[in-house]
Amino acid sequence: QVQLVESGGGLVQAGGSLRLSCAASGISFSTYAMGWYRQAPGKQRELVADITRYGTTNYADSVEGRFAISRDNAKNTVYLQMSSLKPEDTAVYYCNAKNTWWNYWGRGTQVTVSS
Repeated sequence: QVQLVESGGGLVQAGGSLRLSCAASGISFSTYAMGWYRQAPGKQRELVADITRYGTTNYADSVEGRFAISRDNAKNTVYLQMSSLKPEDTAVYYCNAKNTWWNYWGRGTQVTVSS
């Protein structure tokens, strides 16, 4: 059974930092591209950042320079370090794992940034 379990969300003041973690099980983690997406109320889910199986990273323009995605294949975990948070970063953040054949989602973790 595939599970992606996010943690690390919460309430933070603008300018603060949070680190999200996503622990994966039931997949061959190192062979998957991993990503973080977010969905704010009334908006579509959007890509925040992703990292290939080889470690190549990609960021949405809105978070470039503030967020950093990383992965630890030994721990089957992907991270999202978020700094200089803004109220517009408020959303549910979802972990994603995908390869050529499969696409899996976590249940999400709430991030709320107060002004």
